[in-house]
Amino acid sequence: MRIRVAHSPDSDDAFMFYPMVKGLIDTEGLEVEHVLADIETLNREALKGTYEVSAVSVHAYPYIADRYLILPSGGSVGEGYGPVVVSRRNLGSLKGKKVAVPGRLTTAYLTLKLYEPDFEPVFLSFDRIQEAVAKGEVEAGVLIHEGQLTYSDLGLVKVVDLGEWWKEETGLPLPLGCNVVRRDLGLETIRKVERVMRRSVEKALAIREEALHYAMDFARGLDPKRTDIFVSMYVNERTLDYGEEGRRAVRELLRRGRAEGIIEVEIPEVIFSDEV
Repeated sequence: MRIRVAHSPDSDDAFMFYPMVKGLIDTEGLEVEHVLADIETLNREALKGTYEVSAVSVHAYPYIADRYLILPSGGSVGEGYGPVVVSRRNLGSLKGKKVAVPGRLTTAYLTLKLYEPDFEPVFLSFDRIQEAVAKGEVEAGVLIHEGQLTYSDLGLVKVVDLGEWWKEETGLPLPLGCNVVRRDLGLETIRKVERVMRRSVEKALAIREEALHYAMDFARGLDPKRTDIFVSMYVNERTLDYGEEGRRAVRELLRRGRAEGIIEVEIPEVIFSDEV
């Protein structure tokens, strides 16, 4: 059976999917075609059910829950860190400020709305945000991916780390991205995808240096040391399985988003594929 697996062209995704891409693991007869696109594009495609397996933002999940389930493996979770809001100068507050965000369905947008409901969003591609802040096009911007490590290179300063704020608020890690599997594949294939996804993460962690070397091609200018740091932030034991705390964090983030009216649809009771 041929399935399309869509994910971001980022070093952390490249790292965890490396064994799958290169045929280093048993895919149990699944022929995997990899598709690369930025996360907000993947969120939009998931609304249409385009790909059998896809990386999406946790924020997007309630809107695609009728078509997809979250895989237990492959999540990107911030353990007291996450998207960083930056500006050119210290800001006392983001209230009423023009803030660049990487997409309406991103978890960065959801978390920022929970942190400060009253700001003016400017939606930009994630790789344009640092430049827009540095040029003064916006007063602040939310950085995801490698920008979390590189903003000071442009003389920008941190306003708030949303993962740090979330940890202080809830005591929980911040679930940012997840991999989802389409429900219409059927339980037998879904179980197979669960095993293959976990196997890929396990193998990548086991051959870390080799997988990191591959991930460097997707690091967008990061040096090897920073690539190693970034990958370590988002591919770890929590990526193998969310665990009880990680699953609770997913539900709490979505619950709060719904309670505040940011998420406009009901949150499903069953979220993870192994709960079916």
